[in-house]
Amino acid sequence: MPRDEVEAAYFTLLRAREELDGVRRYGEYLHDEARRLRRFLAEGEALADTIDRRWRRPLQHTDTPLRDAVRTRLAVIDEELRELPDREVAAGAFVEECEREHAKLKDRG
Repeated sequence: MPRDEVEAAYFTLLRAREELDGVRRYGEYLHDEARRLRRFLAEGEALADTIDRRWRRPLQHTDTPLRDAVRTRLAVIDEELRELPDREVAAGAFVEECEREHAKLKDRG
């Protein structure tokens, strides 16, 4: 087996492992981001409850758009988290396929 093919298979394997690692890191990021945003909403509400509404009046017109934007982002994150297991399975399967291919080419060489 030509050495170039073995090396190409090896570098494909490395990229596949990198992709799987990236999917896993993305999942961690999504979980962390969702926690941060939920905490932001809860802390914002708790903080606002300590101040008389008349003092918060200049800010009140931004409360609903801000909450809506955060909830929209949380919905997107939730959707990504629902799809993530399939992405991780696919990336893992590709790593296994690349490992088999690389081993096969290496053994032939």
